[in-house]
Amino acid sequence: MQTVEAFYVEIRRRFPDLAERADREHVRLWGEVDIAFAYSWFGSLANSLCALMQRHQLLERCSELFNYVDVQFELGSDEVRNCIDVSLVENLFWQVPGELAHPYWNCLPQQLKGLYLGFHARPPI
Repeated sequence: MQTVEAFYVEIRRRFPDLAERADREHVRLWGEVDIAFAYSWFGSLANSLCALMQRHQLLERCSELFNYVDVQFELGSDEVRNCIDVSLVENLFWQVPGELAHPYWNCLPQQLKGLYLGFHARPPI
C-alpha cells in the first residue's frame, strides 16, 4: 500500500507547478519543506489551491489534481485516505467567497465533495 510520503512524491512529480506553490506556502508557515512532514504539506497544498481559487486561476489544472486525488483516495491505504480527507479536503475553500469557489466545487469529484460535506456539513457555495 502507498504511504503518504510516496503519495507526496507522486503529487510533486505529476503536478510540479502546484507543488511549487505549495512549497512556498509550506515554507511560509513551517520554515522548510521536508518529506518527513508530508502530511502537513498537503494542508499547505490546500492553502495554495485556495489562493488560486480566490484569484480564479488554474481551474483546469486544479480539476486535474482533484481527479487524480480522487483516484488515489479510492485506491489508497488508510493512511493516504486519511491524509486526503483531513489535511487536503477539509482545508479546501477556506475563506474563498462562494462565487469564486463555485467553479472549483463543480469540478471536485463527488467522493471528495462527500468528504468535504462530512466535515463542514455544507458546501462552500
